[in-house]
Amino acid sequence: MTTTVVLVDDQPLLRTGFRMILHATEDILVVGEVGDGGQALKVVAECRPDVVLMDVRMPGMDGVAATRRLV
Repeated sequence: MTTTVVLVDDQPLLRTGFRMILHATEDILVVGEVGDGGQALKVVAECRPDVVLMDVRMPGMDGVAATRRLV
């Protein structure tokens, strides 16, 4: 069974690092990456991932506010 993941972080280099680490595991699939909480709401609604790896501090809507809206 594959676990799907969306990465949310305003720093592209960190998203790339997380993606590389997660791609090394064959039962994890990164299905989306975005840079802020507002975009996260959209991509999560579209992709319906099993897991969202969310940064807490981001410009615009931060990770705490986005997580509250997702839950």
